[in-house]
Amino acid sequence: MNTRVISLIYGVTFIAVGLLGFIPNPVVSSVGFFAVNSVHNAVHVLTGCIFIACLFKYPGYESRVLKIVGIAYVLVSVLGFFTAGSMMLGMVHINIADRWLHTGLAIAILGSGFMFKPKRQTPATATQGVR
Repeated sequence: MNTRVISLIYGVTFIAVGLLGFIPNPVVSSVGFFAVNSVHNAVHVLTGCIFIACLFKYPGYESRVLKIVGIAYVLVSVLGFFTAGSMMLGMVHINIADRWLHTGLAIAILGSGFMFKPKRQTPATATQGVR
């Protein structure tokens, strides 16, 4: 495993979960185990797109992106626990399951940025993405 593969896995997963939230279901929906609304779903889709876009736009920087997104999720997690009620920043619907999930995601994503190594560059791939 390397940071490119991990970033792709996170990207696809975030996009899938974000899109799933737009379909009524018992897991991820306004009345599901993880309480979400359209803004929350859009944030997940956007996060997934960031992971995937960085794979192609900035090859070799996946570890940095994992660390930055991980830090962002640490902040989201802390903010979630300091939010009274179910609307973070008055826009994002959350519940206790979301708060703990964001904490777990922060640890996993940030840890991935430090634990996994970037894919080794070969002379043929070292210049890809450089313009």
